[in-house]
Parts: sequence; structure tokens; C-alpha cells
Amino acid sequence: MISPTERKKNSFAKSLLPSFGAEMKKYEEIYQLYANEGYTKELCEQYADAFIDGVKKPAAEDIIQLVELYDRMHDNKSALFYIDMLMEKKLSGDDKFNFCVAALKTYSKLGNWRDAEDFRTENINFMQNFTQKKSQQQQADMYIALALADCAAKRYTDAFRLLKFGYKPHGKNDTTLLEIFITGAYIFACSGDQEGLEDALNNSRSCLKLFSGFEFDWMQSYYQQRIEEASKAII
Repeated sequence: MISPTERKKNSFAKSLLPSFGAEMKKYEEIYQLYANEGYTKELCEQYADAFIDGVKKPAAEDIIQLVELYDRMHDNKSALFYIDMLMEKKLSGDDKFNFCVAALKTYSKLGNWRDAEDFRTENINFMQNFTQKKSQQQQADMYIALALADCAAKRYTDAFRLLKFGYKPHGKNDTTLLEIFITGAYIFACSGDQEGLEDALNNSRSCLKLFSGFEFDWMQSYYQQRIEEASKAII
């Protein structure tokens, strides 16, 4: 989840509304649940109730963040439900990019490789152009999503090639690099390449051991679980 500070920064226009204070208070309460317990079903349900299901016109960024929360819970059917809420919306900029990444990942994890292929064909030019002047993290988000789509279509060689896009690590506590390694392990598990899987798991574990600290107490065990799940073709 993005922090309350980041949310305020991204919501200047909304901050002028009388209801913004109450909205931020509710967001801070839900964020505290995330900070204390991590990704949980309760977190998803509270977020959905406060910012999407009980709102007449929910913001695209809130729907996308909820999709990402369900994605972390491996609840891809719920993620798809909320993705469909945005399918006919006219999005642009960060909202459109984040929606494209979330949709590609969800289609792929559900095994809907044809939907992933069609969606990628329709949106790849936008995604590539968008990331040209963006951060390496956003580039990594795109390549991970594209790699998952290739994996769903059983094009494992293409998927691995996408992960080797030239990411440059940022210090010891680089969760983006760890996500790339975990995705690689997942693809090896899906492909049935046991030797490659062991190497990928070792890379993931070695990367995690480099971490000198975590933002929240639950994060270390969470990433350890992610690595073990990837070894069983779960991501």
C-alpha cells in the first residue's frame, strides 16, 4: 500500500474537498492494519468497503490498489472482478499504466493466456512509451507482468529473456530485485526445470539475506513465504 503521506501528495485536488479529512483518517486506520499485519483478507475487505464498494464513484487508483492487495493474497478472481470495473474507463498516465500491469498479471495468474495476449497487444505501445522516462521500478513492473504473460502461454524462454532487461540493483534492501528473482523462480517451477529452479531459489534467498532491515516487522517472513510459494509455482 502507498503511505498516507504519498496518498496526500497524489491527491492535491481532492484535498480541497470538505470530506478529504475524514477520508484520510479512514485511510490511515486501514494503513495501520497493513503496517501491523501485512496482506490479509481483512485488509482487502476493509479497503473495499471504505473506498470502492460503498462509494458512488470510486477512484481508479483505489480500485487498482485493491486489485494489487488481492493479488498479494493470491485471490485472482476478486482481483479480476475489480479489474473489470475499470475496463471501459478512460484512463491515462500512472492510472492507465498501473491498470495495465495489474490486468496482465491477473489474466496470466488465472491462466487466461489468450486474454493476456490480446490485452498486451492492445496496450504494449503505451506501456513501453510510458516507461521510457520512468523509474526502473516501473520498468520492472512492466517486464514482470509481460514475463508472467509469456509464462502463462508456456513461452518460458521468452519470459526469462524479459526478466533480463538490465535492472540495476539499488543497495541491499532492494525489494524490486527480489521480486524479479522470485518471478524467475516461479517461471522455472512452471517450466519443470528443476536445476534452473534451484539456482533461482538460491538467488532469491541470497538476495533476501542481504537485507539489513525491513519497513515492517512482518516483511521478512512474508518474503520467505513468497520464495517457498514460487518453488511450488505459486505467485
